[in-house]
Amino acid sequence: MTKLSQDQQRDFEAAAFRRLVDHLRQRTDVQNIDLMNLAGFCRNCLSNWYREAAGAEGVDLSKDQSREIIYGMPYADWQALHQTEASDTKKAAFEVNRPKDH
Repeated sequence: MTKLSQDQQRDFEAAAFRRLVDHLRQRTDVQNIDLMNLAGFCRNCLSNWYREAAGAEGVDLSKDQSREIIYGMPYADWQALHQTEASDTKKAAFEVNRPKDH
């Protein structure tokens, strides 16, 4: 395996993260509950992790600010434009598989 410097690793991880966020912004048809049920994380998880990372570096971001960074718009706007009502089956699956920190 190629040995990466810490800077290269950070830069490549950041590029992959930006690509993931862009991909999720494009795939508005994929609902957060679908992501949670299949992968155990969603856009809101990413925004929480982002906010936690900022806080660890002394940067105070609100939940709304970190969500806007991930969604590319205010969360309420994204919900109004793209969020659909989850089926009872999806809601039940979420409750079974719900991570403890949600």
